[in-house]
Amino acid sequence: MLNDWLLQFGAAGWKPVLTALLLPPVPLLVLVLLGAGVLRRRPAWGWLLLLVGAAGIWLSSTTAVGRWLQRQLLQPPPVLRLEQLQQAQTRRAPSSAIVVLGGGRETHAPEYGAPNLSPYSMERLRYGLWLARETALPVAFSGGTGHGQVEGVAEADVAAQIASREFGRPLKWTESGSRDTRENAARSVALLRAAGVTRIVLVTHAWHMPRSLRAFEQAVERGGGGITLLAAPLGLARDTPAGALPWLPSQAGFTDTRHALREYLGLLAGA
Repeated sequence: MLNDWLLQFGAAGWKPVLTALLLPPVPLLVLVLLGAGVLRRRPAWGWLLLLVGAAGIWLSSTTAVGRWLQRQLLQPPPVLRLEQLQQAQTRRAPSSAIVVLGGGRETHAPEYGAPNLSPYSMERLRYGLWLARETALPVAFSGGTGHGQVEGVAEADVAAQIASREFGRPLKWTESGSRDTRENAARSVALLRAAGVTRIVLVTHAWHMPRSLRAFEQAVERGGGGITLLAAPLGLARDTPAGALPWLPSQAGFTDTRHALREYLGLLAGA
């Protein structure tokens, strides 16, 4: 696996750079530049490359394509239903825990005068704490300083402060040493196994869940098994724009496409 190769040679810090180069719009811009470069000598090839690059940039920026890619490439699990929540509540015990995966943090938010969670992390934390209220299960948050991020307060420590001060629900565990999803899984499973946890309710966005589940399943297997996993994805609500809007470029469409392709590349690379 590419991820193992990068780790073996101490090049894990290059993962954000490689990802940025492989995701739109960079490959499509390269096609446009190649088309412009050969246009005079080979007009047919030049126009073909220009049109393919331009069409790719357009389509990769639409919600129609972004959401289709997420469904086809990732096939995220369904939402955690009320019946499953009730089952978790009736079976609650010290052996069960909710694990919220970090999605980034701001080193310094001037409006707060302190570090802050990114919107993705805040969404995950809020949902994890809501599940905790509904099931009375304890919560762990996993997130340190990711590859390519500026050093500073670990994401889990920021989450702990927000959970306690703003939501009034302190976290039971914080895992602040991980830099990516695989390390989230390895460190969280080791931490919770030592605490006697045998059931993990995993919280992250739906587009991130397939890769996260695989990482946690592998971490559990490497530790000898004994821990079951329950997916609790969020971000599944989709407001469908009317008319031709899904096929027009937008920031939301570009973000959806990048999420789908980034996670799919991560699955292929074993990240």
